[in-house]
Amino acid sequence: MAGNSQRKGSIKKSGKGNPTAGSGGRVRRGLEGRGPTPKAKDRPNHKVYKAANKVDKAAAARPKRRNTGSTDAEWVAGRNSVVEALRANIPITGVYVAEGAERDGRLREAFKLAAEQGLNLLEVSRGEMDRMTAGAVHQGLAARIPSYEYAHADDLLQVAADAGEPPLIVALDSVTDPRNLGAVIRSAAGFGAHGVLIPERRAAGMTASAWKTSAGAAARIPVAQAVNLVRQLKAYQDAGCMVVGLAADGDVTLPDFELGDGPLVLVVGSEGNGLSRLVAETCDQLLSIPMANQVESLNAGVAASVTLYAIAQSRA
Repeated sequence: MAGNSQRKGSIKKSGKGNPTAGSGGRVRRGLEGRGPTPKAKDRPNHKVYKAANKVDKAAAARPKRRNTGSTDAEWVAGRNSVVEALRANIPITGVYVAEGAERDGRLREAFKLAAEQGLNLLEVSRGEMDRMTAGAVHQGLAARIPSYEYAHADDLLQVAADAGEPPLIVALDSVTDPRNLGAVIRSAAGFGAHGVLIPERRAAGMTASAWKTSAGAAARIPVAQAVNLVRQLKAYQDAGCMVVGLAADGDVTLPDFELGDGPLVLVVGSEGNGLSRLVAETCDQLLSIPMANQVESLNAGVAASVTLYAIAQSRA
C-alpha cells in the first residue's frame, strides 16, 4: 500500500524532479491530438477566413419572407365553396370528407378535381370535421389552405429590376373586402404590375375569398405587407418611384395622366372613405377617373382595373 501511495504521489509531482516530464515529455503531451496546421480558410483570425465569411450587413438587416397569417391554415367549408376553390386552383393542401357523407354530384366533382390536382383526400369523423372548421356548416366536405407567404415590400422592386422594367406597384389603403383585394391582384397580374402592397393591419389579407376572386393570379404575382403604409410609400419614393393615389377630387384626370410609363406606385383607397389623409398627403399626385354625374365612384377593384389598363397602354 505504501508503494502505491508513493507511485500516486510521483504522478502528481511536477517540476524538475519528475522523471516522467523530462526533456520534451510535457511538450510531446501538449502537442498530442493537434494534428496538422489548419488551412487559412478554417482559421477564424486569418484574413482569408474573414473574407470568405464576410456578412452582407444590408442583406442581414433586410426582413426575410415570412408567413404573417394569424393561423397555420384556413379552412374552406361547404360543398359549393370547396368545388369553387378547386376550380380556381387555390393552393389547397388537402380535401377532407366526413364519414357517411352523401355522395352527390358536387362531392363527386370535388373528388375528381382533387384527384386531377394530386391532392390528398382524407376521411374523418363528423366530430373531427366540426372541430377543424370551427363549427362551420361544412356539409361533410372541407379543404385546407396553407397560410399565405407574403413577400417583403422591397422584393417588388427587385421583381421589376429582374424584368428590366420600370417598377409598377399597386398599393391598397385600408381595403377591407377580400374580394376587392382578389380583383386588384387579378388586374395587377393581367396588366403587367410587379406586385401588390397591402397594410398589415385593418385591411383584407390573402384569405380563401381573395384567392378565389384572383382566379389563381395570386400564384403569379407577389403580394407584400407593410407594417406602416406611409413609411413604405416614402421608401418607394426614395427608390425613385412616383406615388400616385386614386381620388375622386384628384389634381389630374386619367386621360391627362403622363406618369404611367415611369417608375410608379398606384395607391387605391377603401371603398367608402377613399385614401386616408396621411396617405393622400404622401402622394406625389392625385388622379381621378372621369365619371358620369349619376355615378359617385367605382369600387376599389374596378377603379384599379381601369387605371392599370390606361397605364399598360402608356407602357406599350
